[in-house]
Amino acid sequence: MGKDVIGIDIGGTSARAIVLNPSNFEIKDQLTTTSSDNGPELVQIIKSLVRELEKSTKQSFPTLGIGIAGLAHRSGMVRYSPNLPNIVEFPITLEIENELGIPVVIGNDATVGTIAEWKIGAGKGSDNFALVTLGTGIGAGFVIDGRLLLGNNGFAGEAGHMTIDAHGPVHITGQRGPWEYFASGNALNRIVRNEASEGTYPWGVNEAGNWENVTSKHLSSGIQDLEPDSLRILDHFCHEVSKGLINLILLLDLERVVLGGGVCEIGEPLRNGVEKWIEEILIGNEHRPKIEVKLAKLGSSAGAIGAALSTTNFF
Repeated sequence: MGKDVIGIDIGGTSARAIVLNPSNFEIKDQLTTTSSDNGPELVQIIKSLVRELEKSTKQSFPTLGIGIAGLAHRSGMVRYSPNLPNIVEFPITLEIENELGIPVVIGNDATVGTIAEWKIGAGKGSDNFALVTLGTGIGAGFVIDGRLLLGNNGFAGEAGHMTIDAHGPVHITGQRGPWEYFASGNALNRIVRNEASEGTYPWGVNEAGNWENVTSKHLSSGIQDLEPDSLRILDHFCHEVSKGLINLILLLDLERVVLGGGVCEIGEPLRNGVEKWIEEILIGNEHRPKIEVKLAKLGSSAGAIGAALSTTNFF
């Protein structure tokens, strides 16, 4: 039996598997393939990933860790996942255990990603921090008083659905004005495109050829060039991100916030902008220790690494 551990991160479009040495956190092997929102098909994809990695690393694994987008119940049931719409009330743990014959540990993808950032990433050394992933939506995970926060069902961390504006626009979930409507990667693309269509982002339109093609990638490029409209749009977005973060800081007395997800490719200008807005609008800020804002270190590997670590006694 090998000493390495295996974790799989299942998203809306891809499934990523990693074999990890839990002693030195070295990644021994990894595979990425297309995901599926058909339950039985997804189970076969997971089985195939495990078998391929067993073959390539010449070992078997005593346990499998899985991180999956959505409401992953402690019982091993995926209750609901907006990014995997056909997987509802699906007993994924039981189905995989029947196929592989080994125990399976399951958690929400952002929650297991938090384990990874806590142990070997930007959360290392902190007993009170949040990982907030700004991607298609917004995911979050929390370490409070040195413990991973799971909640009654394992659902803790659905911060993207916090209401920021009760009279705001209707989100795809049917909810009005949730945080992820204003501050996710999808939100940033919408903001940039709206600016372009209204004629207030001519630089972006010029770069993209027409307003319909303008995306956050153009914005990121403009930010690097210190283009004024790009910086203005980023500042607005950082303000939206900070609104939700401040709610979390007030609620949980965090010392650090770690920003992850695709939007973080913008890098230091995003981190700095969010930090500036927190300092500006957090109530009682002058009487609090400075809140650290850091960029996540593990990128798209965090979910699979954290899923692997969830099979150990690291947390």
